Amino acid sequence: MKRAYLVWGVGVAAYVIAVLQRTSFGVSGLAAAGRFHASPATLSGFVVLQVVVYAAMQIPAGVLLDRFGSRAMIVAGAVTMAAGQLVLAVADSLGPAIAARVLVGIGDACTFISVLRLVPQWFAPRRVPLLSQLTGIIGQFGQVLSAIPLMAVLHGAGWQSAYISAAALGALFAALAAAVVRDAPPGLAVVAAPAPPREVARQIRAAWARPGTRLGFFTHMGSQFSITTFALMWGVPYLVSAQGLSEGAAGGFLAISVVAAVAAGPVLGVLSARHPLRRSWLVLTIMLANVGVWTAVLSLAGPAPRWLLTLLVVVISVGGPGSMIAFDYARMFNPSTSMGTAQGMVNMGGFVATLAVIEAMGVVLDHAGGYSFGAFRAAWLVQYPVWALGIIGVLITRHKARKGLAAEGIYMTPLREVMVRRRTVRRTSRR
Repeated sequence: MKRAYLVWGVGVAAYVIAVLQRTSFGVSGLAAAGRFHASPATLSGFVVLQVVVYAAMQIPAGVLLDRFGSRAMIVAGAVTMAAGQLVLAVADSLGPAIAARVLVGIGDACTFISVLRLVPQWFAPRRVPLLSQLTGIIGQFGQVLSAIPLMAVLHGAGWQSAYISAAALGALFAALAAAVVRDAPPGLAVVAAPAPPREVARQIRAAWARPGTRLGFFTHMGSQFSITTFALMWGVPYLVSAQGLSEGAAGGFLAISVVAAVAAGPVLGVLSARHPLRRSWLVLTIMLANVGVWTAVLSLAGPAPRWLLTLLVVVISVGGPGSMIAFDYARMFNPSTSMGTAQGMVNMGGFVATLAVIEAMGVVLDHAGGYSFGAFRAAWLVQYPVWALGIIGVLITRHKARKGLAAEGIYMTPLREVMVRRRTVRRTSRR
C-alpha cells in the first residue's frame, strides 16, 4: 500500500506542476499584454490556442495512454511543457510565444488522464472515487503556485526568470516520474494491444457510443468551464479591472478557489462512492448553483461586495471537483483497455466549453471597449448557453445510461420514492 501511495503521490505532484504551467499565462496576462503588445482578443487567443490544442489532443492522448501506459505519458507531458515554458521565457514576439503555448497544451493533455488512470490500477475499487477527487483537488495547488510564488517572481525578477523557473520545475518532475511511477503493480498492468488505424477508429466510436461516456462529457462540460475560464484567463483581469481589486488581492481569491475545491472534493468523493446511481443530482446541483451565483453578481450595477465575490469564487470552484464525477462515469461504463480513450473524451467536455467561453469573452471585451466593468459584465453572459447545453445533455444521456443499466438488471428507485420512504422510516422511529 505504501508503494501505491508513493506512485500516486509522484503522479499527482507532476499534475500539480502541469496545472502551474497551464495557468501561468492567465495570472501574467496583463504583463503579457505589455510584452507582446496584445489586445484583449489577441491575449485571449493565446490561451484559446492552448485550450484548443489541449482539447484536440484528448482523444489521441487517451489512445496513446491505452497503448503506452501512465508513466511514459506523464514523463512526455512534463518534458513537453517544460520546453514550452522555456520558449516562452525568451520569446519577445507573437510567433514563438504562440508555439510555446502549443507545446504547453500538448504536454498538459498527456498528464491528467494519465495520473487518473493510476488510481484504479493501484487501489481497491472502493477507494477510487475519493482518490480520483483528491487527484483533481491536489492538482489545483498548481494554481496557487502560479497565482502567488510565480507572480511574485514575475514582478520581482522579471518575465524570463519566472518562466525559466517554471520550465525547471517541469524538467525536475519529469525525472522524478520516470524514476518512481509505474503503470500498475507487477503483473497487473492493462494496456491495449497495437492496432491498425481502422481498429483504433472503431474503438473510439465504440467508447463514444456508450451513454455513460457522453454523460461524462456533458457532466464535465457544465460543471468545470466557469472556474477554468476564471482561473485560466479572465479571473484576475476581471477582479482587477472591473471589481477594483489589487493584483495581490486577486491572487488571494484564486487561493480561496483552491481552498474551496479542497474542502468540497472529499465530500463529493464520499457521496459519489456511497451513491453511485445518484451522481447526476450532484452534478445538476453544482451547475444550477453556478448559474445562481453568477446571476447575483452580474445583476449588480457596480462592483460586488467582497463577501459576494468570495461566495462567487467558492461556488464556481466546487465545479472543479464536481467535474471529476465525469470520470466515474467513464470508468463505470467502459472496459479497462479503452479507459484512457473514454477519459480523454470526457475531459474534452469542460475544455471545449472553456475554449468557447474564453474566445467569446475576448470578442465581447474588444467590441465593448476593453477591460471595463460594463464590458466584463456583458462578457460573462456568454456562460449561460453553455450551462443550458450541459444541463440538457446530462438529462438526456442520464436517461439513456439508466436504460442501459436496466437492461443489465440494475434498476433505480425514483428519488421521490426514496425520499418518501425515508420520511416514513423517520416517523415510524419517532413513534
